[in-house]
Amino acid sequence: MDPILLDRIHFAFTITFHYLFPQLTMGLALLIVALKTVAIRRNNERYNEAARFWARVFAVNFLLGVVTGIPMEFQFGTNWSQFARTSGGVIGQPLAMEGVFSFFLESAFLGLFLFGEKRLSAWGHWTSALLVFIGSWISGFFIIVTNAWMQHPVAYRLLPDGVYDVTSFWRLLTNPWALLQYAHNMSGAVVTGAFVMSAVGAFYVLEKRYLDHGRIFLRVGVIAGVIACITQIFPTGDLHGRYMAKHQPAAVAAMEGLFNSRTGAPIVLIGQPDEARQQIDNPIAVNDVLSFLIYGTVKAEVTGLDRIPRDQWPSPMPLLFYSYHIMAGLGTYFVLVMVVAAFFLWRGKLFETRWVLWPLLLSFPLPYIANTAGWMTAEIGRQPWVIYGLLRVPDGYSKYVSSGNTLFTLLGFMGVYTVLSILFIVLIYRIIDAGPVTRVAPARSAPLTAA
Repeated sequence: MDPILLDRIHFAFTITFHYLFPQLTMGLALLIVALKTVAIRRNNERYNEAARFWARVFAVNFLLGVVTGIPMEFQFGTNWSQFARTSGGVIGQPLAMEGVFSFFLESAFLGLFLFGEKRLSAWGHWTSALLVFIGSWISGFFIIVTNAWMQHPVAYRLLPDGVYDVTSFWRLLTNPWALLQYAHNMSGAVVTGAFVMSAVGAFYVLEKRYLDHGRIFLRVGVIAGVIACITQIFPTGDLHGRYMAKHQPAAVAAMEGLFNSRTGAPIVLIGQPDEARQQIDNPIAVNDVLSFLIYGTVKAEVTGLDRIPRDQWPSPMPLLFYSYHIMAGLGTYFVLVMVVAAFFLWRGKLFETRWVLWPLLLSFPLPYIANTAGWMTAEIGRQPWVIYGLLRVPDGYSKYVSSGNTLFTLLGFMGVYTVLSILFIVLIYRIIDAGPVTRVAPARSAPLTAA
């Protein structure tokens, strides 16, 4: 089997599994601060109990994120040693700083938040929650900086020994691609946190368990969700898409299935890309929209794949097309669900409207799918480059690691991660079943079955 393909599958599996956890912790970190803020301002113990409940969920996610994140970074040296040797002088420092903020700031104050409430003042406990939030979001920023340099290299020089070095660390941190990608990524994390919080709240309300806490979860989750879902599309998604069209035209053309350059280019809502015949089968398209979205006018010409050398087309192109459309379609659905829920919340009828609560409950897996599809869009769109325009994939992988070794470790990771998945589900099940109240357990009408 092709060793390059195996290495790509190996890294895709480990990073996809890993990112199931940080997206929730980064989203919940902000929402926990919001819960603690309301608890202090209103002197409401229910909000404190809600914050403690979600801190337990946060802790489990953080643990799994750490366990799955460390092996992923080691893969740079095992499966992609040529890439690590060439770019280590650039990406080494932001990766190290990510570890510092994650393992020191975030983890230290998470422990203080979980176990120090009785020893801290109300504002001291709030500060620990704030520092957990800051640590998690700064940690995410340095990861994005690393990835953004691979997408859009800036502030580098090529040394005589063939490796890249940083010319300005400040320019590396302020890479326009990194700033746009970071804003888009973090709003996506808040979308995940908001939908998970809303789903648990909807479950409690529908089951008539912990009704006060369920209403708090719904209120905070829906308000945060409607804001994050809208900003995910505009301005963060819009600006990022425009910048990508300027610097990665091949990726945008493949995402949209635009095989031929066109003035007044259409946007394809549904279709099946046929790469061999270079056409979209059974398309449902809206004329002129793509030109308007990218350039602000329907008369603009959008570059198609016909102007891109064939050896620079993203691969696999159909997977890129589908992942982008899954991300965009789910993003539109999220806005619809959250706007409807926010309307009923504003009218004071959300908690009694079961036909709105059920979509909130059942939609909690969808942000994970959307975020995964979004990252697939970004990473496949960069192909065939590991570092865009500088290092191709065949020049970045570990040439002396056999396909058999790669396949063996991939199967091993799959087995271990299956066990971790079961453990995670059991732990989260027990947290939700136990409920938000830890001091005085209320009577429960039914066991946890629906979620």
